[in-house]
Amino acid sequence: MKVSELSVPGVFLIEPTVFEDSRGFFMETYNSERYAEKGIPGNFVQDNHSKSSRGTLRGLHYQLGRPQGKLVRVVSGEVFVVAVDVRIGSPYFGRWVGQRLSAENRRQMYIPEGFAHGFCVLSETAEFLYKCTDFYSPADERGILWNDPEVGIEWPLEAPLLSEKDAVLKRLGQMKGELPMYKEH
Repeated sequence: MKVSELSVPGVFLIEPTVFEDSRGFFMETYNSERYAEKGIPGNFVQDNHSKSSRGTLRGLHYQLGRPQGKLVRVVSGEVFVVAVDVRIGSPYFGRWVGQRLSAENRRQMYIPEGFAHGFCVLSETAEFLYKCTDFYSPADERGILWNDPEVGIEWPLEAPLLSEKDAVLKRLGQMKGELPMYKEH
């Protein structure tokens, strides 16, 4: 497996080793020991699976009191996935990274606690899986607006399909008191 830290520290792109032959393929999608050796923490407690149609944008979401690290991948279709550092005091506050993940490239991305996360669907449909380091907590759910000019994400689509909730999220600069604190390790 190849692991690369992206331009915002703590966010990793993972390219699993894939064994292919005429019958198909096999790959290990998670192994706690191997991932920890590569610097990817995780005591994952919840798995989520979503299916969305072309142009759907989900996010940008995070949890405040019960932050979640996420290991994400696509099993059908293609998405553009984004992580935004929303930790007050972080030297990377407000910076984002994005990657194309697909069933074809079989890449994964690790998004640490304290980051907002979102994705948009580039194929007809996409099935998106993510492992979380804490349980979903509706009371702790927060989000920032997908097209916040202060963040400046370069989404590969113009007019996404949004949920009512995601369409009215606030800008990062309006979230004072609702953002996690940066903790140096």
